[in-house]
Amino acid sequence: MSKRKGKADAPDFEQMTTQQTMQYMHDNVDIRKPPRGKRDPKKINRMLSCIGFYILSFIVLLGVIFCMIVLNDIHGWTSYFREEYSNALFLVVSVFFLVAIIFFYFFFEDRETLLNTGNTLLIFSAVVVCAIICYLFGRFLSPYARPFALFALLIMFLLNRRQAIFLNFIFTFLIFVIDMYTNAYEGSELIEEIYSTLMVGFVSGTLSVFFAGNVKTRAGLVFTGVVLAIPTSIVVALLNLVTVRDSGWLYLTNIGYRMLGSVISAILALALMPLFEAIFNKLTVFRLRELTSTNAPLLDRLKTEAPGTFNHSLIVAQLSEACAVAIGENAELARAAAYYHDVGKLKNPQCFTENQTGYNVHNELTPELSADIIRAHAQDGYDLLIYNHLPKAIADVAKEHHGTLPVKYFFNKAMRLSGGEADLANFSYFGPTPQTRIAAIVMIADGAEAATRALKDHTPEIVEQTVRAIIEERMDLGQFAECDITMRDLTIIKQTLVDALSGVHHHRVEYPSIRFKRDRSVEDDK
Repeated sequence: MSKRKGKADAPDFEQMTTQQTMQYMHDNVDIRKPPRGKRDPKKINRMLSCIGFYILSFIVLLGVIFCMIVLNDIHGWTSYFREEYSNALFLVVSVFFLVAIIFFYFFFEDRETLLNTGNTLLIFSAVVVCAIICYLFGRFLSPYARPFALFALLIMFLLNRRQAIFLNFIFTFLIFVIDMYTNAYEGSELIEEIYSTLMVGFVSGTLSVFFAGNVKTRAGLVFTGVVLAIPTSIVVALLNLVTVRDSGWLYLTNIGYRMLGSVISAILALALMPLFEAIFNKLTVFRLRELTSTNAPLLDRLKTEAPGTFNHSLIVAQLSEACAVAIGENAELARAAAYYHDVGKLKNPQCFTENQTGYNVHNELTPELSADIIRAHAQDGYDLLIYNHLPKAIADVAKEHHGTLPVKYFFNKAMRLSGGEADLANFSYFGPTPQTRIAAIVMIADGAEAATRALKDHTPEIVEQTVRAIIEERMDLGQFAECDITMRDLTIIKQTLVDALSGVHHHRVEYPSIRFKRDRSVEDDK
């Protein structure tokens, strides 16, 4: 029989190694969900709401600038609008275009961020707060003392590095426009200073993003401010060379103010970040580390009320972190999500095997009721995390980490008791399936840890077979259809889990059955 051109023969999977099988699936199978064809009316409404929100933000920003104009000249500010109306018009148009640039950037590059009203409110709140702070420092201290890096640091930790770099340019232009076209400065002799601070703003914000990119501690952020002071002071020194001839003291003062501004940027970022984290429920590396402390309230409850689940969560967290590192995901978020993925078991801790000490409540319940209790812990975890104001990203993983998988033990029990009449839908988790790679990692690590714990033989070959079966079962049941995890990612995750679990359950030599007495003499313990 003739074959279609370009159509390869179906492989013989029985003769292929695991690596060959996974490579074939990587090259030939698309496990991602196909895109929907029609536009979502809700998304259109969200877009219209977003446009309205941007217009409102523009008006608020103009109101803040108006207050700056008044503060610059409390008694004679009205003359600014009568005599400098062209500057006022230019100011309004410039601010409008800067806001429009932000809108179109997110429209074309990151529409999910655009449609998230919380993110939009966060960005413009940071713009307003940082603009006010920079204005106050420039007005009452020195333009060179402004904490220009503050805005970039906040956006980087609250959103991401790419957005921080872009928005820093917009923010620096905004400060430049405010300096040029309000009544803050009088006289052309200060124009050079305005242009100098424009360059300092670009350099400070951009360098702060790169310097603080791998910062994990609050002390490290303060040190970043100290390090940032060096290159930004050099920039000020080079831009003010002309000043040396007129006033060497002023020259040194400007450099000193710039060093102060860099350090203050880091200190203010530390002070404001918890406020933004709480208001907008955002995750930063600092908050993730606080949430994964075993003294965190929910983890402390888990440790006390469900110690078996707590120990299981610790192992799953280690596995998830290793997998996230291996595929380039956010390791801190993976660890935190794994810590809290089973927190819903706090509602009925004794109904889960790892917390039982002999008595099994399920021996007295029907399989249907037992399954309801077991599968409810995913939604219970989500509700508990949201109630305690933990980030939604962590709560979502708690709800998604079992996807729509069946509770096999009780389904099998129901099948035996009913003579094969049980409905699988009544024994399956409610979902949704994992929406992110982090949720998929926790799902696999959770299943792999539980399955390998029950093994009697923990050789790498047996562990590899078990982990591969866990991944393949979830693929067959479509658990990864709504997240962007790839076959390459799954291959790496499998090998990472095999290496980690083989190490956790490694073989130990048998200890000799002898016991030492107080006088160091030896006694046979048999």
